[in-house]
Amino acid sequence: MTSASQHPAPQHLTHIAEPPGVAPGTGYTQVVTGTGRLVVVSGQVAFDEQRQLVGAGDPEAQARQVFENLRRCLAAAGAGFGDVVKLTYFLTDIGHLPAVREARNEYFGDTPLPASSAMQVAALFLPEVLIEIEALALVDDRA
Repeated sequence: MTSASQHPAPQHLTHIAEPPGVAPGTGYTQVVTGTGRLVVVSGQVAFDEQRQLVGAGDPEAQARQVFENLRRCLAAAGAGFGDVVKLTYFLTDIGHLPAVREARNEYFGDTPLPASSAMQVAALFLPEVLIEIEALALVDDRA
């Protein structure tokens, strides 16, 4: 894993943490805007390369694998976590959110956090899957 602190926030993105009249968010940015090429990453779950579930029953292990999968998907599109403008979390138990945020912070490092939404869902596509996360990124094509 590459520390985001080694990669400053891209200049093509603007993070607005506290828009006028809106309560500040905790652990996310209210608005992210910018210019560039849109990268849409499908919801990622805790499968390894052989489609084996990593961390059965363990939200921390699953969250780390999900962010590793997101990292790989972003890299394939020429993007990184600094380019992410939105994350959407689907959790079978909202109590898993602290584990997700811890893994997210490991991967984002000092990079400004993106906008995000988190929701508890009744189930994901397999009962063993606890977490699914999708991402939107905006890559600066001027570079």
